[in-house]
Amino acid sequence: MTQDDDCEGYVAWAWPSLVRSAVLLGCEVHEAEDLVQTMLIRCYRSWRKVRSAANPDAYVYRMLVNCHHDSHRRHWWAEQPTAPPPDRPGRDRTAEVDDADAVSRALQRLDRDQREVVVLRFYAQLSEQDTADALSIPVGTVKSRSSRALARLSKDTSLNDLTEGDDRGR
Repeated sequence: MTQDDDCEGYVAWAWPSLVRSAVLLGCEVHEAEDLVQTMLIRCYRSWRKVRSAANPDAYVYRMLVNCHHDSHRRHWWAEQPTAPPPDRPGRDRTAEVDDADAVSRALQRLDRDQREVVVLRFYAQLSEQDTADALSIPVGTVKSRSSRALARLSKDTSLNDLTEGDDRGR
């Protein structure tokens, strides 16, 4: 298998999870796709390092977090959309959108460090050690940040409907 095939297979497998992780880190969907694309270009350039890493997923998520930090350091002066994209016809996904919005708003109320730990630990399902490696912090810091973040999320009123077992036909 060539490097291109190996990388292409990884991208096809990881793309949805990486984009959702970028959204949970605080990006809009279109920004998340751009961020992941930028990160994957960097990833491709150093594919040997990625594949030879002790935990390639942690390495890739570290690259995602770094790209996210980089994107907020510089100003973006490029094209800005003037109107929202047209809605796609289909089933009513209002409840799903409401839930996603509630989770997104709750995550935005966490500080950046806590949000990163929650996304990598509970969404990307990295272990405490892998999360620590991805963020270059001690495991104890991962534990304390996730504990504080979960305590804040448990008190977040926008998540009440999600935790009280609402019956919206799911």
